[in-house]
Amino acid sequence: MHGSAFSLSLPAVEQEIDSFIRFLATERGLSDNYQLSTRRSLAEFAEWCSRARKITTARDVTLPLLSEYLGGQKRRGLAASSIKLVVVALKIFFRFLLTKGRIDRDPAETLALPRIERYLPETLNEIQVEQLIESINTTHPRGLRDRAIMELLYASGLRISELANARLENFNPEERILRVTGKGNKMRLVPVGAKACAALAAYVSAERPKLVKPRTGSEIFLSTRGTKLTTVRLWQIVKERAKQSGLEANIYPHLLRHSFATHLLGNGADLRIIQEMLGHADISTTQVYTHVDQQRLKAVHRKFHPRA
Repeated sequence: MHGSAFSLSLPAVEQEIDSFIRFLATERGLSDNYQLSTRRSLAEFAEWCSRARKITTARDVTLPLLSEYLGGQKRRGLAASSIKLVVVALKIFFRFLLTKGRIDRDPAETLALPRIERYLPETLNEIQVEQLIESINTTHPRGLRDRAIMELLYASGLRISELANARLENFNPEERILRVTGKGNKMRLVPVGAKACAALAAYVSAERPKLVKPRTGSEIFLSTRGTKLTTVRLWQIVKERAKQSGLEANIYPHLLRHSFATHLLGNGADLRIIQEMLGHADISTTQVYTHVDQQRLKAVHRKFHPRA
C-alpha cells in the first residue's frame, strides 16, 4: 500500500483486508471461521462506504459514519450479537491500521459494543442424558461408534469440530486423557470419564477396524466409507439417535456440551476448572453456566419448599 491510498472501492481495500486477515492468522492464531466472518464484515462495510457515501479511503472514515452504518444494520433486523461481531471486527481493523501508520486517528476507538440479552443455554438433566446414551443398541451396526460419540460429547464437553478431528494418537486410555485442538488452534487436555473410556475402547477394538479403508487417517470416528465423520454428519447422527431415544427435547451436539458444564457446576466443580475443560479463552463465557445453575436451584426451591 502507498500511504493514504487505502481505497474502500478499489482492489486496494482487499490488499488491506488481506494483510489484516494474515495478521489475525499468524499473530493472533484465530480460527478460519473467525477470519472468514471478519473478512465478510469488513468487505460489506467497505462496499457500503463506497456505494452509499462515496468514501474511498480509511482516513475519511469517522465515528458518526460508523454509527450510521451500524444503525442501518440494526434497522435491517441484524441481531445485537451479529452487530457486536461487526463492531469488534471494525475496532480491531482500525486499531491495526493505526499501529501500521496507515491512518492518523482511530475512528472506532470510542465505538460502543451493543448490549446483548444474556442467553441461557438449554441443558438436559442427568436422567435424560442417561436415556439418550443407554438407548443406543451397541449390537446394531455403528452402535458402538455412536455410543462412543455420545459418551465423549457428554463426558468431555467437546465441541463438534473437536470431536470430528479427535485422533487415536491423542487419546491416552491409561491416563483417560484426550488432547484436542480447539478454537484458534489451541491445544488442551480433557479428561475422559470411565464410561466414555469403556465405550471408546469397545468401538476402537471391535467396530473401527471394520470401517478402515486403505486411505483412512487416524481420526477416531469414521464413516462407512472409511473417511473421518464431518461435523454435518455428526450433527445428523446425534439427531437420529435422539429421535430413536424417544426424548421430546430438541437435542443437538452443543446441548451435550452445555449439559456437561451445568452438571459439573451443579455437583460442585470450580468454574475455573470448567473454563479450562471447555477451552474458553475468557471466564465470562463460562459464567453463563452459573446463571443456568441458579435458575435450576430456584426451580427446585419453588417445587419443594412449602413456603416458596
